Amino acid sequence: MKRVLDNQILRFALASATICGIVLAYFRWLHVNPAIVGFTFLIAILVVSTAWGLRYAVFMAVVATLAYNYFFLPPVLRFIIADPQNWAVLFAFLFTAVIASQLSERARREALESNQRRRELERLYAFSQQLLATDNVFELLNSIPRYIVDAFTISDAAMFLNARQQSYYLRIESQSLFPSEQLDAISSRGEPVLDRQHSLCFMPLRLGVRSVGSIALAGCALSRETLEAIGSLTAIAIERANALEKLTRTEAARESDRLRSVLLDSVTHEFRTPLTAIKASAETLLSDVELDKPQRRDLLTVINEESDRLNRLVGEAAEVVQLDSHQLEFHFEPHHIREALDNAINALPQALQRHPLQLNVPDNLPLVRIDMDRITEVVVHLLDNAAKYSPPETPIQITAEHRNGEVVTSVADHGSGIDDMEQEMIFEKFYRGRNQRMTVQGTGMGLAIARAIVELHAGKIGVTSQMGKGSLFQFSLPVA
Repeated sequence: MKRVLDNQILRFALASATICGIVLAYFRWLHVNPAIVGFTFLIAILVVSTAWGLRYAVFMAVVATLAYNYFFLPPVLRFIIADPQNWAVLFAFLFTAVIASQLSERARREALESNQRRRELERLYAFSQQLLATDNVFELLNSIPRYIVDAFTISDAAMFLNARQQSYYLRIESQSLFPSEQLDAISSRGEPVLDRQHSLCFMPLRLGVRSVGSIALAGCALSRETLEAIGSLTAIAIERANALEKLTRTEAARESDRLRSVLLDSVTHEFRTPLTAIKASAETLLSDVELDKPQRRDLLTVINEESDRLNRLVGEAAEVVQLDSHQLEFHFEPHHIREALDNAINALPQALQRHPLQLNVPDNLPLVRIDMDRITEVVVHLLDNAAKYSPPETPIQITAEHRNGEVVTSVADHGSGIDDMEQEMIFEKFYRGRNQRMTVQGTGMGLAIARAIVELHAGKIGVTSQMGKGSLFQFSLPVA
């Protein structure tokens, strides 16, 4: 307060000094017509009015009128006017100075208000961009007080929502400044409360005529129009985020139902073949047909292998669900990639018995930080696919190399190949090649599981293929 008072006194003093300077210049050195002196006073008054405001201009006009009378209207150096016409001149000067100062002050005030509105509009635009950039409703609600403070350079902010009966504060200390009961009352009443003396503003959040909450601002010098715009933008952003959240949940539920249906159809189809084989073998064993020992052993082998296949199908289906819900646990340790390759080869003796393997895996490869069981599973899926989709007796090449800080592992086959369009879709869940759907068994889950596991290891997986020549699947893992 003292600083403002000192500033005002200084301006009055500078206005008086300006009049004294003009008088000294024209009375002592520049002897000109009194009309020129009057215009000089008028210009100085207009400049002061434009720069500082009306009160300083009126004060300066009065002082200039007295100085004009004393120094420049006869009789000089006396507050007496001899010629009655000079009275008209003097009052015309005073009237012109005051009116011109008032007009200048009005123009200055309108310019300041225009600049303030422009700045507030720019801040409202920045505020709306921040609101639109956040779709997560929980993140948005907690961020709105901070967005308001950042956009409008105020000291504190809080928000209350009717639907949740909850307040959101910029900081914990704000609860004492903006009690929830007061914010709830503002929302219920639906009318703003502007305490300009303490720079506190309370504004309901309205959607049309419906109040959905309220906001409170400290250190607030914003216009009522801007406060209403903030309230409307905030209410719209909250409703938008709620609508997006509901839409996302609906889409997620619809996608979950679709995946469940596709999974059920795919798994049901794949279950029928092993169940049929198991059922037929079991009925044969239980019948009165006389079987020698090799025949019984063959039937029991069928039951055992098809049971393993069923178990694998159930495991893959469960794993897809766990990967989608991020419930699969990983245990990362440094290993040589050759360990995973050997484990995968040992897990597929039947599938690989008609395909010679060609391994090219240097012993000096750097270690990779992996979950051994999961990466073994990736290699199993790639080798199993290579064996399924390649003609018998064709080789399968397995290579590994160190490249740009990664260990890149490749599995190449000599199958019919994958066309360009299908290469984009081959890693999607339940997708199977168009030409092999009816001839090769499978659920379409293996490559989707492999991609998910590799990506959770911060790696990449892809395929390169040429029709009629074969395919090369490769995945990269960062060096430990």
